[in-house]
Amino acid sequence: MFLSRSVLGVILFASLLLFPANSIRLFKAGDVSGLFMEAPVYQNGPQCPVLSKQTLICDPSTVHIAMTIDPEYLRGTIASIHSILKHGSCPQNVLFHFIASDSSSVDANLYDWVLKSSFPSLSFKVYVFQEKLVKNLISSSIRQALESPLNYARNYLADILETCIERVIYLDSDTIVVDDIQKLWSINLTGSRVIGAPEYCNANLGKYFTDDFWSNPEFAKHFQGMKACYFNTGVMVMDLGRWRQGDYTREIERWMRIQKDKRIYELGSLPPFLLAFGGDVEAIDHRWNQHGLGGDNLVNSCRPLHPGPVSLLHWSGKGKPWVRLDANRPCSVDFLWAPYDLYKFKQKQPLDGLGLDSL
Repeated sequence: MFLSRSVLGVILFASLLLFPANSIRLFKAGDVSGLFMEAPVYQNGPQCPVLSKQTLICDPSTVHIAMTIDPEYLRGTIASIHSILKHGSCPQNVLFHFIASDSSSVDANLYDWVLKSSFPSLSFKVYVFQEKLVKNLISSSIRQALESPLNYARNYLADILETCIERVIYLDSDTIVVDDIQKLWSINLTGSRVIGAPEYCNANLGKYFTDDFWSNPEFAKHFQGMKACYFNTGVMVMDLGRWRQGDYTREIERWMRIQKDKRIYELGSLPPFLLAFGGDVEAIDHRWNQHGLGGDNLVNSCRPLHPGPVSLLHWSGKGKPWVRLDANRPCSVDFLWAPYDLYKFKQKQPLDGLGLDSL
């Protein structure tokens, strides 16, 4: 079934992955597994519980990680997986859930091939997200990439993943984990909190919403009595049981409908999350989301690491490390991403002595 209808998808897939743009290599369906190198085998430490692959999906000891997967960001996804396995104390007890778009020209089976070729023992499942669920709710944003329906798949994880999964870590594909993911997994969500994420309470919430929002008394009072804290939705610990009980998917959709009618914010998928959870987020140590490394949303600029310890690096913003490295215009932080890159056709880059040993 897959081989007979996937040629167009493979050509598009390869053309989006390969750099530079004027040197595109085309692959037959049987060759796509050759795009990435095979990662080393990472095994559990002696302290890890022994889990059966057959029951892994519903085992309470399993660490569940959800990520979106698409051609443009696949190189980042592969590097992120590699980093999680390399630094994890129990990598064989991690189950990855990859969300692909139903509108992509790339068949979901192709992702199976690529993932299995790079990580033969990886436990994972690929799900297909129906973009029609959210497409008519999306408003224009300050950057076109932020309007992708797949950016909103995180809103539907409680519906997409199996009901036996009560907790998941959501990660963007432009992240690298340089610490044991078990530490993030074990963070307690106190009270009735649904989301855990690093918070930034010196943020100006006013910039995330329009004047029409703040001039409307009904909307403006939504944040009364709350801490004015921003959190980045690219790294979240999510209690899916509480999410389902509170029906937060519908709450986020409600705010997106208001946005379509009233234009109350400008920045993609973040503001609906702030409206649904702002002021009631479990504050996780900032080391778990050193974000903004891609520059701002309009300019591909270089930014240094924030002061303090680092467990997770996040190239949120316009610039992505694989693009800058291949274009010979890297930022210094991009060399911290490079050791996890398994892509075979990358251009050689001098590391200038930079590495994860410096973290």
